[in-house]
Amino acid sequence: MPNFSVKDSVFEAAAERFGTPLYLYDERGIRAAARALNAAFAWNRGFREYYAVKALPNPAVLRILMEEGCGLDCSSQVELLLAQKVGAGGSDIMFSANAMPPSELGLARAMGALVNLDDRSDVDTLTGFGVPEVVSLRVNPGGKGGNQFMGGGLDAKFGWMPSQLEDGLLVLKAAGALRFGLHAMTASNTLQEEYFAGNAAMLLHLGLELERKTGLALDFVNLSGGLGIPYRPEEKTNDLALAGELVRREYRKALGERDDVRVFTELGRLLTGPSGFLLSRVLHLKRTYRDYAGLDASAANLLRPAMYGAYHHATVAGRRDAPHDHVYDLTGPLCENNDKFAVQRPLPELRLGDLVVLHDAGAHAHAMGYQYNGRLRCAEALHTTGGGFRLIRRNETPEDYFATLVEGETE
Repeated sequence: MPNFSVKDSVFEAAAERFGTPLYLYDERGIRAAARALNAAFAWNRGFREYYAVKALPNPAVLRILMEEGCGLDCSSQVELLLAQKVGAGGSDIMFSANAMPPSELGLARAMGALVNLDDRSDVDTLTGFGVPEVVSLRVNPGGKGGNQFMGGGLDAKFGWMPSQLEDGLLVLKAAGALRFGLHAMTASNTLQEEYFAGNAAMLLHLGLELERKTGLALDFVNLSGGLGIPYRPEEKTNDLALAGELVRREYRKALGERDDVRVFTELGRLLTGPSGFLLSRVLHLKRTYRDYAGLDASAANLLRPAMYGAYHHATVAGRRDAPHDHVYDLTGPLCENNDKFAVQRPLPELRLGDLVVLHDAGAHAHAMGYQYNGRLRCAEALHTTGGGFRLIRRNETPEDYFATLVEGETE
């Protein structure tokens, strides 16, 4: 269920200090999630979480996660530069991209990052920058299932087919590779703990087969992301200890007493999602065919509901336990009818100025913001473990919006 551990008084104080709309992140919750994940996989001596930077690319949050032992999973030049900005380098970084520009792969190599190749053409590109001792290949296991975000079937845009891997590894071996890793992500936000175990079993058995065929040593399996969070109050929370134990069992089945194969994850949403909140004021109340509550936030701040109907739990600060005896569409001010955070949502009766809290907004939320209608990206703040607040990204201004324009005639 959504995270209700942060008190309404905290939301009210943050909104009063920084204004709305505002993203607020709870440092205590982020650290607790990272520690729980590390504990769940402590049985693997090489375990490391590479936090998916795309989920919440804020330096303050990335530094917190690095303090908890996490590396960073990057997928673009800017994300690599962001990782560099917070002090990450070498094996602290896993670089995975698809249709990656050669310059980005070159930057990753120059930084010493672990490189995860998405297809055969990436091998040719990599050889131009020098093949490292350890390389990783992303696998598309084929079959049915998956989803519109990560694929998981034969039509997924990500990864190599298993039958292609041997030839690719042999080319890499000839160019200097000594060890390899395998990576797969075939789900998004699953609440099934056994998902990771299935990934582990597939990657371990495939990796051992490729080890025998190529003579390269299997160095790691990267289970990537996919373990999710419960956005709805009635949904269960993933049991990380169980997920880790199920992976351990598959590891022992495949490897016996051997313990030199490292296990990596690239979770994003699970670590920060429940500890992020979008705070927004009610600016407009409208009654036509329905009751509408217009907020000062919009899909430009939180795109997920408009983009694919995602659910975010909404509460009204100071009235969590009041009767939910009114039904509203929670909307934003964009000139698009899908600019809605909730449709026909039971809530307490709303008043102008009420502070509405949209929960589980700590991943794929501010990061997906945009500037349609000139609605600018809002600030981000951190609720620290000491109980205070720290502004970690200011509001965009009209000057920011105009800064990239080139005016005047061009030749």
